Amino acid sequence: MDSKTDVNTDPDLESEEPEAISLFGTPLYRSIPSAEADARMQSQLAEAIELREADPEAVDGFVWHGRRLAYLGHYNDAIQVYTDGLEQHADEPHLLRHRAHRYITLRRFDEAISDFEKAAEAVEDQPDEIEPDGQPNAAGVPLSTLKTNIWYHLGLAHYLTGDFDKASESFQTCFDLSENDDMRVAAADWLYMSLRRSGKLEEANEAIAFVAEGMNLLENQTYYDRLLMYRGLTHPDSLSARLHGDDEALALATLGYGVGNWQLMNGDTLAATTTYRRVIETGIWAAFGYIAAEADLVRLETVN
Repeated sequence: MDSKTDVNTDPDLESEEPEAISLFGTPLYRSIPSAEADARMQSQLAEAIELREADPEAVDGFVWHGRRLAYLGHYNDAIQVYTDGLEQHADEPHLLRHRAHRYITLRRFDEAISDFEKAAEAVEDQPDEIEPDGQPNAAGVPLSTLKTNIWYHLGLAHYLTGDFDKASESFQTCFDLSENDDMRVAAADWLYMSLRRSGKLEEANEAIAFVAEGMNLLENQTYYDRLLMYRGLTHPDSLSARLHGDDEALALATLGYGVGNWQLMNGDTLAATTTYRRVIETGIWAAFGYIAAEADLVRLETVN
């Protein structure tokens, strides 16, 4: 699981105002989608606006308006839409969950944690529900639920702040709530990393003991590849080689962070730093692997 978008990272196409500020203190600009992707997403945004106008008070209207804005890289505008919705629907978990996700994108981790915790409390005694995908996988099968998304992203927010104990608790909850291998793989990957970063090697290995070769996944193949590396079923060099291949930017960011984190956990700080910088070079700054690489580079004090 990660932020999905079709991007053109040509700096000549960047908007004038930064959308966010990186953890290095540098401006981050909205990437302009390819013409085909832009046309598709603009049409979807128009549909979402029509949905909201047809029923201005409906929660779904706020949710989809915000999601479509975010897919186009308008993260601040999306947050404002969710905030407007929360003014009408206080502590509504769908709105809190989506606003918190975009707080992560903008590196506003404390605000994200606050929203996710409120959302988790709001749904605690409620039945879970499938969340429809805004950008479906090839099979058209949604894989995540409201509760798994809340706990997964709460774990991520804790991880990015360096609170690996709380991160592991959240990812464990997400894993326990997951009902398909795609979600289990995504949760287990971050759970493993959180436990390793907390110095809990035995628990980390237990968390990924279920991983085996030949698992069939619909969309989280890159996380699965990382888990195979953690389990010793894939050599780290084979994954490192792909960082210089033709994988799409999102896959490179996701794969690269896993490789870099593996190098860091095994004491090779120099290699980890190099790999993290390779992730930053992808330019896909909304990806979770990119944000995590930023956070680790800042912790390592390797950025000038």
